[in-house]
Amino acid sequence: MHTPITGGCLCGQVRYRVDGPVAHVSHCHCTMCRRATGGLTGTYVNVARADLTWTQGQPALYDSTPGVRRGFCVGCGGPLTYQNEQRAARISLTIGSLDHPEAHPPGKHIFTDTRIPWLTLDPTLPGWE
Repeated sequence: MHTPITGGCLCGQVRYRVDGPVAHVSHCHCTMCRRATGGLTGTYVNVARADLTWTQGQPALYDSTPGVRRGFCVGCGGPLTYQNEQRAARISLTIGSLDHPEAHPPGKHIFTDTRIPWLTLDPTLPGWE
């Protein structure tokens, strides 16, 4: 039986629940994800959009690049989602917004060609430029 995933923003204005499996978890090293999250990577948990329910509030959305929308809380500014129109059936949640991120270890690195040079990558995870 699947254990639901829950999470939300820093101030609690936006909350969600995922009733389905995680497809994958990845560290994205692209410049846009770093800037959107304020971190060294954007680490995301990818799930089926149909499995996601907003249980309190809704994220505000903005177009960060053509075909990509990012969601955040208007109250605290906390980053919550990444949505790519080429993969409309899926949505990625920022791992830091999960109530239990420790339950979802990353499985890969993407856009490693743009990573911060002094950041040491986990050599056991596959990576793609």
